[in-house]
Amino acid sequence: MTEQRTTGIVGAGIVGLAIGREIVKRRPGTRVVVVEKEDRVAAHQTGHNSGVVHAGIYYAPGSLKARLCARGAAMLREYCAEHGLPYEECGKLVVAVASEEMARLDELEVRARANGVPGLRRLGPDEIRDIEPYATGLAALHSPRTAITDYTMIARSFADEIVAAGGEVRLSFPVTRIARGGGALELVSGDGAVTVHELIICAGVQGDLVSRLAGDVAEPRIVPFRGEYLRVSAEKAPMVRGLIYPVPDPRYPFLGVHFTRRVSGAVEVGPNALLAPAREGYARSDISPRDLWHTATWPGTWRMAFHHWRTAIREMRGSLSKRAYMKDARRYVPEIGAHDVVRAGFGIRAQALDRDGSLVDDFRVHRLGKITAVRNAPSPAATSCMAIAEHVLDIVEGEKSAPHRA
Repeated sequence: MTEQRTTGIVGAGIVGLAIGREIVKRRPGTRVVVVEKEDRVAAHQTGHNSGVVHAGIYYAPGSLKARLCARGAAMLREYCAEHGLPYEECGKLVVAVASEEMARLDELEVRARANGVPGLRRLGPDEIRDIEPYATGLAALHSPRTAITDYTMIARSFADEIVAAGGEVRLSFPVTRIARGGGALELVSGDGAVTVHELIICAGVQGDLVSRLAGDVAEPRIVPFRGEYLRVSAEKAPMVRGLIYPVPDPRYPFLGVHFTRRVSGAVEVGPNALLAPAREGYARSDISPRDLWHTATWPGTWRMAFHHWRTAIREMRGSLSKRAYMKDARRYVPEIGAHDVVRAGFGIRAQALDRDGSLVDDFRVHRLGKITAVRNAPSPAATSCMAIAEHVLDIVEGEKSAPHRA
């Protein structure tokens, strides 16, 4: 009798679980074991994001982000319909509020049309108010198919499918060592171990550290950014019907403070983007000396800081003052001010940073023999998760190439 092959996955966020689900669908008979250091799935980026299903407005045409976002959004829409999960196409406005933003809006429209964003329209001031009566601006792009969902619920559903297919999602299992030998790999955690025949690392904000355990290179390093949200009062929340975003600065990978409706009906403002003193720091007081050391000793950190220090000062000002935070937000919805919001949750973005200070924008996957490491999966990774799973499995099976590191 031949031994059943086991594929291990490190990380029970939405990308790791989507890959596990893809394996059990594509390779019947393969056992999947997902290991996760927390006591629940979707504990970090998946469980702290905005819930937006992106339509592909922002991404460079032809990039992995552009291709996988379009396919992933369509797959996610179908999956939620089949499984009775929340999925609401509330639409998004990307609004220019100053004349100097109009050229950037033009460029964004060209990019969005190249990416085939469904139903995209260019709007003037009156048309903006037809979509969002309390919003204001000179012009906007309207993406009616941009949606909102609950990614934690989707991740749990993926986990259930893995288990139903005979796999396992092993929680409270932090991987401390990855050993090779005898044609297999051993994932060691405390006094326990799991033996697998191939391994896929999807460890998110810890991705570079876990990949190093597997012998991968140091670059890119994860530098954590904390995003802070404000919640709009119940009285003012109906003033925002969907999603209202600024025109992004192409020099920076973050989209800027925006209004987001949740599937619960709540409306949030944010997030900002601050260099975080802890990779898993969801409170202002969370500080990790080890994480600070990893950030401070990476040459790319200082090169990035040199180029973006003005933005850092602006983001810090907004973090310290609700009034300053909402000053920018009120340019889009003037009737919602600092007295209409309360501080809400935090999120952490696992931003990959190259040694030269470049903020890694696209998805990045490394191959190390029997080990595949997802080294960068930023937004729209949640939107794209099912398409990313297809892409990673194609790499594992040799149908697509990725950089070989060992």
